[in-house]
Amino acid sequence: MNWAEICIHTTQEATEIISNVLHEAGSSGVIIEDPYDLVHARNTSLDEVYELNPNGYPLSGVYVKGYLAEDEQLDEKLAEIRHIMKQLHDPEIDFGEKTIHVAVVYEEDWANAWKQYYKPITITDNITITPSWEPYDRTHENEKVITLDPGMAFGTGTHQTTALCIKAIEKYMQQGNNVIDVGTGTGILSIVSALLGANEVHAYDLDPVAVKSAKENIALNGVDKKVFIQQNNLLNGIARQVDLIVANLLAGIIMDLAKDIPRVLKEDGYVIVSGIIERQRAKIESHLLSFGLIIEERFIQDDWLALVARRKGEK
Repeated sequence: MNWAEICIHTTQEATEIISNVLHEAGSSGVIIEDPYDLVHARNTSLDEVYELNPNGYPLSGVYVKGYLAEDEQLDEKLAEIRHIMKQLHDPEIDFGEKTIHVAVVYEEDWANAWKQYYKPITITDNITITPSWEPYDRTHENEKVITLDPGMAFGTGTHQTTALCIKAIEKYMQQGNNVIDVGTGTGILSIVSALLGANEVHAYDLDPVAVKSAKENIALNGVDKKVFIQQNNLLNGIARQVDLIVANLLAGIIMDLAKDIPRVLKEDGYVIVSGIIERQRAKIESHLLSFGLIIEERFIQDDWLALVARRKGEK
C-alpha cells in the first residue's frame, strides 16, 4: 500500500495543534521539520550531531507531516483536513501560512524513511530516550534508558514540551508516589515516572491509537505491572487521588483540565502541565491559581514552558 504525505506549513507554536488535526484524520504519526534543528546541535546521548538533510526544510516556519493510507477514504480525509485548516483560528496563536501539500510515499520507502528523525537523546544527566531500533549502552549505572517506538502517537522526547515534563518529573516525583498521566500519547511520561520509582501510574488518552501505542511501549520497558492505561477524556469520571499529575497537552485543554485537578490531586501534591508558549503563561497561571493551586516553578526551553503547581494543604 502507498501512503499520502500531507505536509502543512505552520509555526513552531502551532505544531501540536496541527499534529492533532492530522492524528484525528487518521495519520499514524507525524514528522516535524523545523529549521531550528538544522542550526542547533541536537544533544544526543552519544554527544554527536546526527545529520538532517536541509533539502525540503522551510526557510521559515515549520513543516508538520502526517501520513494517510492511499485508499478509498483518502479524498474524504483530505477534504476534512482542508476544511479544518480553513476554520482554524485562535487570536493567541500564529498558525502561519497553513498551506497544504500532498505527495505520494511508496510502500518500499515507507518502513524506514521516517526513522532518520529519531536518535538516542539525553534529556537529563540520568534519563535517556532511545528508539527501539537503535543500539544503546548505558553511560553510567544510574542512567534510566527509555526504549521507545513512537509508532502512531505523539511524544518522543525530542519536542521541548515532553523534555520539560521529564525534567519536572525527575525533580518533583518522590519514590512511592501514585501518578496520573493525562493525554499519555506514546506513554513516555508514564514510563519515566515508573522507572523513577512511582508506585502506580494511571495513564489516560482519548485517542485509541495512543492507548495502543502506549501499551506497547509500556510493555517494551517492562513497567506494565506499574502502569495502567485506559481510554478516557482528561480526568472525567476519575475518582482516585494521587500525589502527582502530569499533563503534556495544549493550553486550551489545560484550561479545561484545571477544574478537576483539585479533586484528583492530594493535598500538597503536584501537577505538571506542559504545552504552553510564553505568551499564554499568565493566563494559564491565573487559571490554575483560581482553583487554589500554587505555582511552584517554571521550566523553560526556547519559547515553551512547563509549570509545576501544588495543591495547598490545610493548615
